[in-house]
Amino acid sequence: MFDLVIRGGLYLDGTGAPGRRADVGIRDGVVVSVSETPLPVEDGVRVVEAEGRWVMPGFVDVHTHYDAEVLVAPSLSESVRHGVTTVLVGNCSISAVYSDPIDVADLFSRVEALPRDAVVAAMQEKKTWQKPQEWVEALNRLALGPNVASFLGHSDVRASVMGLGRSTDPAHRASRREQREIARRIEEAMDAGFLGVSTMTNPWDKMDGDRYRSRTLPSTHATWKERRAISRILRRRDGVMQGVPNLNTKVDVAFFAATSVGLFRKPLRVSLLAAADTRAEPWVNRIFAPIAYLANRLGRGKFVWQHLPTTFQVWADGIDLVVFEEFGSGREALHLNEEMGRNTLLQDEAYRRWFRADFEKRFSPRVWHRDFDDARITECPDASLVGKSVGDVARSRGIHPVDCFLDMVVEHGRAFRWTTVIANDRAKVANRLVNTPGVTIGFSDAGAHLRNMAFYNYAVCLLDRVHTAEQKGEPFISLEQAVHKLTGELAEFYRLDAGRIREGDRADLVVIDPAGLNGSVDDYHEAKLEELGGISRMVNRNDDAVTATIISGRVVFEDGEMASGLGTTFGTGSFLPAARKVAPRLSAQARVKV
Repeated sequence: MFDLVIRGGLYLDGTGAPGRRADVGIRDGVVVSVSETPLPVEDGVRVVEAEGRWVMPGFVDVHTHYDAEVLVAPSLSESVRHGVTTVLVGNCSISAVYSDPIDVADLFSRVEALPRDAVVAAMQEKKTWQKPQEWVEALNRLALGPNVASFLGHSDVRASVMGLGRSTDPAHRASRREQREIARRIEEAMDAGFLGVSTMTNPWDKMDGDRYRSRTLPSTHATWKERRAISRILRRRDGVMQGVPNLNTKVDVAFFAATSVGLFRKPLRVSLLAAADTRAEPWVNRIFAPIAYLANRLGRGKFVWQHLPTTFQVWADGIDLVVFEEFGSGREALHLNEEMGRNTLLQDEAYRRWFRADFEKRFSPRVWHRDFDDARITECPDASLVGKSVGDVARSRGIHPVDCFLDMVVEHGRAFRWTTVIANDRAKVANRLVNTPGVTIGFSDAGAHLRNMAFYNYAVCLLDRVHTAEQKGEPFISLEQAVHKLTGELAEFYRLDAGRIREGDRADLVVIDPAGLNGSVDDYHEAKLEELGGISRMVNRNDDAVTATIISGRVVFEDGEMASGLGTTFGTGSFLPAARKVAPRLSAQARVKV
């Protein structure tokens, strides 16, 4: 009767319905039976024992930057090992659909802190497509681990029409002909099943490469008229606009909320970064609920925030961290990619006065708190500094923290590694945000900032908090509701065939052992990503929590081990077009019972 039976677990279907003990029977990649009485198991049927464990839909990661990595390492194993069975790419205005390989590398590498040479090599080797449908076909030829859905990046399409130089030059606006061509290409992507368009107005994010280095992304140069035209297309097509506002001024949040409003017109689905409780601006967490209320309840819109359900802690090698893009002196240092030239700048006394002035501006908009007492040194050639804060070292040397920090960057370069907490460290506020209407779970940034952060296990982090709170007798959300927020709620908003495991649904599941939710979710690990230049990236490896990940009915991760050949000899994921049912990806190898 079955290819696979998941036996004896607490079954949570992703709708928020009460969990119940049940066996789940899978055949041909589809859930064919959910039974409270034990299912018969014939010889040769694969069994996953789930007694005392939770069986739920695979997680939907709505904010990744896997656009380059998926081409060279299509298993996307760091997400799969944490129960993610569907990922969304093309976020933050950058995708790899229309632009040529060098332009794609310049769009991605500095913004998402990826090794540019490796991105160039991946795109030059793998890019065979010119149109969205061709990209979909190329993706489906890969041995994908998870399913993949995609936005079309506004910067990608804008650069492909105007040229990367003109599209990032403030002196040039898109002509009427160019605006019509941008619209045509967006329609073409929607026809191919793309979710919608991602855009960006945040000025932090800068171009890489030698041609236009440090210019802001193409989408930041678009007029509001151009954005409204994109909104009209997406509203008509029931698409999604994913956006990143100006994180300095924040005033253009009003545009994203207003364009979602459905009074006297069809509402537009808008997903915006990010609902966070930042240390720099501890008051800002209070704005997310009212804005969502005004847009959705009063304005009848479909507006949501993205929220990371764990502490936003980042690491940096020297000065290589995106928060330094917030202010002019930091941008000047990051503009210089060559270490010798950068060190000359950092030692210049006039530059140091500029950096200190930027650093000490009390009322400037910011995301980073700029407190070097919360900058703990984790690695350094001078071992005596490890474990201390930059503030501690500055006091011991009798100098200003800025001078101390710049001295260590000059002396040790990228071998000076430190960490700080940016946001989401107040449990009471974090729990409130998870329960706030209009706040959805997302923003893992998986596949980006490889040396700065790792939130591949963001869903497990939320379940860990839920389980711990329940054990303490202080629940803030039910397990069923938490699973719904990680799965079904997201699939419904983005119109994806995912996030449910009812009879007839594609068998994309994860099995969680609550005994493995033991605090190890926050442990630090690194692993080399050989396929992308051999960079040693931050990862998560709390494998006691996720005991099995199943995609298209095949067990691809179990008990700490990836299935042999995933991403090379076989794949289980497919491209997921918006609002369309997708059959499981099956092959002769995928049907083998192991």
